[in-house]
Amino acid sequence: MKRDRIKIGFAPTKRDIFNHPETFELRETILQQISGWLQDVVEIVDIDDVTQQGLLETEDGAIAVTEKFRREGVDGLFVPHCNFGSESSIVYVASRLNVPVLVWGPQDNDPSTPIDFKISSVGRARDTQCGLFATGKALRRVNVPFTYLPNAPLESDVLERGYKAFVSVCATVKAFKETKILQIGTRPEAFWTVICNEGELLERFGIRVFPITLVELQQASQELKETAPDEIAETVSLISKLTTPVGVNDDDLVNMAAYYLALQALCSKYHCNAVATSCWDAFQAAMGISACAVNGYVGQTGIPVVCEMDIHGAISSRLMQAAGLYTDPVFFADLTIRHPTNPNAELLWHCGNFPPCMAKDPAACTVRNIPAATPSPGKSYFELRTDEDMTICRFDGDHGEYSLLMGQGKSVEGPATTGTYSWFEVNDWVAWEEKLVYGPYVHHTAGTYGKLSPILHETCKYIGVTPDPTDPDTAGIQNFWRGR
Repeated sequence: MKRDRIKIGFAPTKRDIFNHPETFELRETILQQISGWLQDVVEIVDIDDVTQQGLLETEDGAIAVTEKFRREGVDGLFVPHCNFGSESSIVYVASRLNVPVLVWGPQDNDPSTPIDFKISSVGRARDTQCGLFATGKALRRVNVPFTYLPNAPLESDVLERGYKAFVSVCATVKAFKETKILQIGTRPEAFWTVICNEGELLERFGIRVFPITLVELQQASQELKETAPDEIAETVSLISKLTTPVGVNDDDLVNMAAYYLALQALCSKYHCNAVATSCWDAFQAAMGISACAVNGYVGQTGIPVVCEMDIHGAISSRLMQAAGLYTDPVFFADLTIRHPTNPNAELLWHCGNFPPCMAKDPAACTVRNIPAATPSPGKSYFELRTDEDMTICRFDGDHGEYSLLMGQGKSVEGPATTGTYSWFEVNDWVAWEEKLVYGPYVHHTAGTYGKLSPILHETCKYIGVTPDPTDPDTAGIQNFWRGR
C-alpha cells in the first residue's frame, strides 16, 4: 500500500541572550536524531538557507521561515527549543501555517556546571523549560493548538516516541483535510443510521463528496470489458490469487475485475481518495455481482471503500488508515454480536469486504456465490489475524456537533462465521456498548491493527472534532503523550 510522505518543518529556536555553543550543538544533534526516524515516510524541511545558523530567533527570520514552509507545503511544524527560544517568532510561523505544531526542548544540564561567562550573559546556558512555558502561553493567546512533549534529557526515549506519534498525527490531519469521497448511488432507504449532512461536512471541514450514479459505474465497467481485455485478464488472475473462487464462474470474475478497475479509474478521474457505495439490490442488479469482495481488494491498494453509503464511515476509514501510517489498510465492519463465552469480546463483521492481506490464513481466503434474490457472486470469506492489538474508530455527528469515538483492544479467537470477521476483545464491553447506543454513533466502524487511540485523540484538536475515547480513557492517553 502506498504511503503518503509527510513534510515536517524543522524550526529549532533560540533566544538571543543565550549564545553558548551548546545551543548550536543541540540543533545539530536533534536534527541528526529525527533524520534517522521514519525515513520512508518523513521529509524534513530545514531553515538553514533562510535564517542565521538554521535557528528561528528574529522577526525577519520568522517571515522567511513562514514563506519557505508555505512554498514547501509542510504538514507539521517542529520547534525544538535549543535554549529559552523565541516565542514571538514561533507564534508568527505557527499561526500562519495552520498545521500541527510540536513543542519540545531537552532538559538543561546541572546549573552548577561551570560555563564560560564571556559567551553567555547568564549563569545558565539555556533555561529551556522556562522558554517552553512562555511558548505555551504565547500559542494560547493566538488560539493555535499544539502538541507538547515533556522536557526530558536528550538521551531519553521521550523525543523518539513523541516525534513518531506526532508524524502520525500530521498524517491523520492531512488525510482528514484532503478527504474527497466518491459517492456511488444512494443509501438504502431504511438506513437512517448513515444519513449525513454533506453541506456541513464541506462548510466545517472542507470534506468533499462527489456523487455519481450506478449508471456511470456500469458504463465504466462495460467499457473496460470491451476495451481492456488484457487488464481484465490480469485482474481476474489477481482476484483468484487473493481469494480462491468457490461457485464463482468466469463471467462473474470478469464482472468483478471490471468493477475493480472501474472503481479505481473513477477515483482517479474525479480525484477521490475514498469511496462510499451503494451495495444492495440495485447494485447487484446493475453489476451482476456483489460489491463486497472487490471493495476489500480496492481497500488493499490504499483507497478505503465502505458499503451502505456510509459517508461518515469513509471519513473514519481515512482517519484510521493515516493514523497507522498506512502500515495496514483498514477494514470496515458492523458491530454485530457478543462473543458467546467472552463477555468483553464483540464480533466485527461484514458480508465480505475486508482486505485479504489482513487475513489470518491467506490460503484459506475464498470468494463465493451466495444464493439470493438478485445475483450475488463476490462475497469474501475469511477471518482477520488474531492475537494482535487493534484499534477501531467512528467519526460521526448530528445536530451540528461531531465527535470521534476511538478505542483499543485485541483480536481474539472465537467461533467461525460467514463473510469476513474478527472477534475484538476490549476492557469493558458494556461501557463501550452504552457509549455506542447513546451515540451519536452507529453500528459501523473502521478498524486496523495497532494501538492508535493517542494518535486519533491528538488529531481531534487540529480538526475541530471532539475526542471520545473508550480504552484508554483521557487520562491514559495523556500518559502516553507524557512518555509514561
